[in-house]
Amino acid sequence: MFRAPSPRVPAAAVAVAVLFAAQLHAQFADPAWRYTTERPPAGWHAAGFDDSRWQLGKGGFGDPGTPGSRIQTEWFGDDIWLRRVVALAPLPQHPALLVYHDEDAEVFVNGTQVAMFTGYVTAYRVVPLDEAAKRALVAGDNLLAVHCHQTGGGQGIDVHLIDADDVPKLPPPARPEHPYRSDLVTPWGEVVTAANAWREYPRPQLVRAAWQDLNGEWDYAITPLHAGRPREWQGRIVVPFCVESRLSGVQRLLHEDQALWYHRTLPAAPAAGPARTLLHFEACDYRTKAWIGDTEVGEHVGGNTPFSFDVTEALAAAGGGAVHLYVRVEDATGGYQLRGKQVPRPGGIWYTPVSGIWGTVWTERVPARYVERLTIATKIDGTVTVTVHGDAAEATAVARRDGVEVARATGAGPLTLHVHAPELWSPDAPTLYDLEVTAGDDSVRSYFGIREVGRAKDAAGHWRLLLNGAPIFHWGPLDQGWWPDGLLTPPSDAAMRWDVDFLKAAGFNMIRKHIKVEPRRYYAWCDRVGMMIWQDQVAAGHGPRWTHLRPDPEDARWPDDAKTQFLAEFDAMITTLENHPSVVVWVPFNEAWGQHDTVAVGEWTRQRDPSRLVDIASGGNFWPTGDICDEHSYPHPSFPFELGAGGRFDAFALVVGEFGGHGLPVPGHLWREQARSWGYGGLPKDDAEYVGRYEESLRRLRVLIDRGICGAVYTQTTDVEIEINGLVTYDRKHVKIPAAKLREMHAALLAH
Repeated sequence: MFRAPSPRVPAAAVAVAVLFAAQLHAQFADPAWRYTTERPPAGWHAAGFDDSRWQLGKGGFGDPGTPGSRIQTEWFGDDIWLRRVVALAPLPQHPALLVYHDEDAEVFVNGTQVAMFTGYVTAYRVVPLDEAAKRALVAGDNLLAVHCHQTGGGQGIDVHLIDADDVPKLPPPARPEHPYRSDLVTPWGEVVTAANAWREYPRPQLVRAAWQDLNGEWDYAITPLHAGRPREWQGRIVVPFCVESRLSGVQRLLHEDQALWYHRTLPAAPAAGPARTLLHFEACDYRTKAWIGDTEVGEHVGGNTPFSFDVTEALAAAGGGAVHLYVRVEDATGGYQLRGKQVPRPGGIWYTPVSGIWGTVWTERVPARYVERLTIATKIDGTVTVTVHGDAAEATAVARRDGVEVARATGAGPLTLHVHAPELWSPDAPTLYDLEVTAGDDSVRSYFGIREVGRAKDAAGHWRLLLNGAPIFHWGPLDQGWWPDGLLTPPSDAAMRWDVDFLKAAGFNMIRKHIKVEPRRYYAWCDRVGMMIWQDQVAAGHGPRWTHLRPDPEDARWPDDAKTQFLAEFDAMITTLENHPSVVVWVPFNEAWGQHDTVAVGEWTRQRDPSRLVDIASGGNFWPTGDICDEHSYPHPSFPFELGAGGRFDAFALVVGEFGGHGLPVPGHLWREQARSWGYGGLPKDDAEYVGRYEESLRRLRVLIDRGICGAVYTQTTDVEIEINGLVTYDRKHVKIPAAKLREMHAALLAH
């Protein structure tokens, strides 16, 4: 910690330096403080004050995202008071403070104020103690007390006593092992147990009877990244909730140099025969390998869509009795990995990371030749084309409405059904037809809705979005699908459906599903209640400079392997969701997050699924591809029509893909009660001002519709962590504007 002394330095001074260096080493190795965020009584900085009821934490304190800070204990709030004892024997000749402060701070030694700071810094600085401050020091134990006050932006406080002649290098902060543990829980999360966690059939558009739910308690362990299978398990985890979540029963962080292991037993292997056994994961973030006993059965890369492994031979090789299933997961939550809103250090619009299994795990028995998946395409004239993927030579498809057969087709290729006088799917009339497909020994149940989407110009020359050939204004919320207790995993199927039902009752006809792929049951429910979906691709980092809709946009340059993985995960999402009539728009990029090869990605998306519209980059850098030009505007909606000079936007439907974000804190329903929760445009003084701001946004939106805006997205359905701009609190226990009132307010928009 100290440089070697000069030969001319007296031996006594050398001894002092060495002793003080040892003291500093102990100070930095274990900088434990007593602290409180509640204003203490007078005398809090004196040596005799009783701080035994204060909390213990390692310095520094604050928001880990604050520039230049070294944070080991998170602090969010206006004020913090700190106390710790520093042993000095003997005293340094040139004592000083090594300090980081954001914002104002006052420092006391043994009850005497020795320093006062205003404003903030972005790096540590050395502040020598003046003669009066030096006199406060004593040989032996010294009480160091600090108060820091913060008003906005980042925050941090860290104070050390040092020798100004030899400034030590602070060790890196200890990394956190646990995410922030909020007390917030939803009504559904309150009743979740290992025995009732997600027992519903997970794949509503390809249903078989022979399946087994594997959710519930599993063993888990976190190991170094390159370690082998653990010999001992560290505890039990509730699947399908991620390891960071409250409902998992664990709430630990997974770091990039670690692996997360799971284990459970399976029932005895089925009797020998031609049938196959498939092991399904609805979602596991991010790199997954699985073994049956010692036999590896598969590997998957990607954190947001379902995947399966055929485990038939591995089960047979395991012999009779209980069979052991092992799963290993890596999740760096960085680089080019598609991770959405997850970050290692949450704050602002970025949230707690999600690692490992976060969707239902299940098995099913299928014939030797089975239907792998279906692709269903519809036309509003009643033509329905069903493509059966698998190795069966011939298949039969039967469509029914209310149990009555309405169409049938048999053949070896794509099957074409003709539904006479079709009832079309729409938000007002979400008609669905049952579908049964038989191929060889396999039979599956599914459904479809008959609808077409498109766009056309109105009499004024403005592009309007179409559903079944008629114009419809797309009006919905930004919906991120996060939960305080399950994070990306809804606490239950009923909880997930509550969100959709609330939005439907509130008079929305669309949801922009933001940077997340939901469980498949979510989209099935939207199909049934009549809710259109704009589906975002999950985002990554490494984007270009964000230029919105301005001319001469930029694109990021991604390496070939990252681009290939991006499209592979995008294709998997489309494959998972393409049969849902509710999904009407694909959104490859959000703003400029990971935006790369924009035109090529737009053309790929159009070719991959020509039946839907493409909003290439919601709020992002505008390139002439896809169908929609999308502006983000906070807090109130607006659109830069002037940037369309020269016909730049003439070929595109114009939408406001995000606006609003009006915040309203509801005490008792906040992720962090003492954090600076926020909304766009500052926080209103009361409920009436909040409602007034919402009404003003709707008034401005109605004006924009007359100027050509054909769709709009309000931010957002619920609060998410310290974002409090939801129509509902994060725990879903308080509705800020009743659904009936919202429906009344929205009526004028949908009348356009």
